[in-house]
Amino acid sequence: MGVADRLDLTLRLVQGAADRVSVAELSQRLGVSEMTVRRDLDALERQDLVRRVHGGAVATKAREEGAGFVAREPWQAATKDRLGARVAAMVEPGSRVLLDAGTTTVHVAEHLAARGPLTVAVLSLQAAVCLADRPGIDLLIVGGRSRPGERSLVGPLALRTLESLAFDCFIMSIGGVHAEHGWSEFSLDDAAVKQAGLAQATRTVAVADATKLGVRAFSQVAPLGVVDGFVTDTGAEDGETHPNGPYTLKALREAGVPVHLA
Repeated sequence: MGVADRLDLTLRLVQGAADRVSVAELSQRLGVSEMTVRRDLDALERQDLVRRVHGGAVATKAREEGAGFVAREPWQAATKDRLGARVAAMVEPGSRVLLDAGTTTVHVAEHLAARGPLTVAVLSLQAAVCLADRPGIDLLIVGGRSRPGERSLVGPLALRTLESLAFDCFIMSIGGVHAEHGWSEFSLDDAAVKQAGLAQATRTVAVADATKLGVRAFSQVAPLGVVDGFVTDTGAEDGETHPNGPYTLKALREAGVPVHLA
């Protein structure tokens, strides 16, 4: 496991704990020395993502759904970059793509830049910056209101724009994926935009890291079976790190959704 991936997993373990996580426990779970764990915790503390306490660490930030884009951007960056590469590889050159907002889809945008020629409509100001002036990318910025703290484009103007367009592929990020309650989001505005994207695309690929599995967010977007593929990280299969992961993956497959692990 590389350093970036190990930091990602360390952060997940600390954030997922009800209370303090000990250095000894992290050492055992990660298969590295306690000295390595201490160095990793020091690195995460410098980013204000964990707080060191005697013998271990506690999370310093709210769960990801309660933090804005800037706070979430460095979290699990290595994992999200793998997801971005896997999703981009599923997009055929020449396609018309709708790219959702979110920290993971910014990584998708980075990898889409090498898949041109593509027409890419973005729902994210950050993705727009990433794709601007890239050779082979015909960039469209969907109109709308920029949701404060999120850099996502939402509201009636965004919905009207989407309703006037047709896409070969919608790359949908998601706040929660639940075996019984399907795909869901924490914001009504984001959920409405995703529903419009689903309606206007021939094919939808959903992407989320394993922390979203088993989560039921505030606003339901759609049932599980409406998407044509789901990309997540291999941690989803680890029931110890993600207790809801294996069960949710099983429900996705039973709903006919191909699952791709990165």
